[in-house]
Amino acid sequence: MVQGRGNADLVVVNMAAVLLCLMVLTGHVHAATYTVGGSGGWTLDVDRWPKGKHFKAGDTLVFTYDPTIHNVVAVNRGGYSSCITPAGARVYKSGNDQIKLSKGQNFFICNVAEHCESGMKIAINAA
Repeated sequence: MVQGRGNADLVVVNMAAVLLCLMVLTGHVHAATYTVGGSGGWTLDVDRWPKGKHFKAGDTLVFTYDPTIHNVVAVNRGGYSSCITPAGARVYKSGNDQIKLSKGQNFFICNVAEHCESGMKIAINAA
């Protein structure tokens, strides 16, 4: 039985599709999930928690906390440094927030009175 050029083209197309699928799936396999603050969760004095950890864009941070007394606010560098929530900042209030990291600097604070100033903030650089 003689195979024509059409069969060879079909094999190449199928191999390309398989490789593309593997590349897409591999990108998702490397993402990690971190519970901010570890077993203590998102609480006061958590600002040192990221030290020694290596984060990548696409990793997920899980913030667990009592939503009646805390929140999570995604802020810019100024908001992080000053503990002031900038206009338009995204505020999370569920008590179990899952946030994917963007490439570069990511800043989060609790904007409940004096919590940020008490160390309830983190700065993460995601590669």
